[in-house]
Amino acid sequence: MNLPNRLTILRIVLIPLIVLIYIFPYAQFNIEPRVFMVGTISISVVNLVCLAIYALAAFTDMLDGMIARKHNLMTTFGKFADPLADKMLTTTMFLLFVSRGLIPVVPVIIMICRDIVVDGCRMVAASNGKVVSAQMMGKLKTVLQMVTVALILLNNLPFELWRLPVTLIMVWFSSFVSLASGISYFNQLKGDIFESK
Repeated sequence: MNLPNRLTILRIVLIPLIVLIYIFPYAQFNIEPRVFMVGTISISVVNLVCLAIYALAAFTDMLDGMIARKHNLMTTFGKFADPLADKMLTTTMFLLFVSRGLIPVVPVIIMICRDIVVDGCRMVAASNGKVVSAQMMGKLKTVLQMVTVALILLNNLPFELWRLPVTLIMVWFSSFVSLASGISYFNQLKGDIFESK
């Protein structure tokens, strides 16, 4: 297995670690995570640790693609697993935030449904011998989602200091781009989907 694929697997392995740290019942074990104040805005060390791990995972996403292209290490596994790892990472984070009431559920449902449709399209294409790589709009969707996750973990800092709901705007904008990219994938593969044999 080459280095880009190992980085993709590392990104997947980091997901349960983030979940464990984020939802761990600290109070039941008499652990009080430290809280930092930025003006009147508080941010827990738990969020900062999750952000650090998340940033590492996001960095592996950029790095594996860069290495694969530079050294011509593109593989079928990489084309399949790289976008899957991105979806697993971002969807997990958004579900954690919904469970805490930090973001509305509707845009997250839109993003999850889009991913299901795209994965279905990929499966149909794969059955016809096609491997579909990520499109530019799909990559933009991933970047927007990653930035949004980071902002949520930072409690909307620094924008919260000026009461600007940038995080909420980013959540909805990410869902819009996600939906648009899903439509683009569907249009690209609708010939395979509606093919009659």
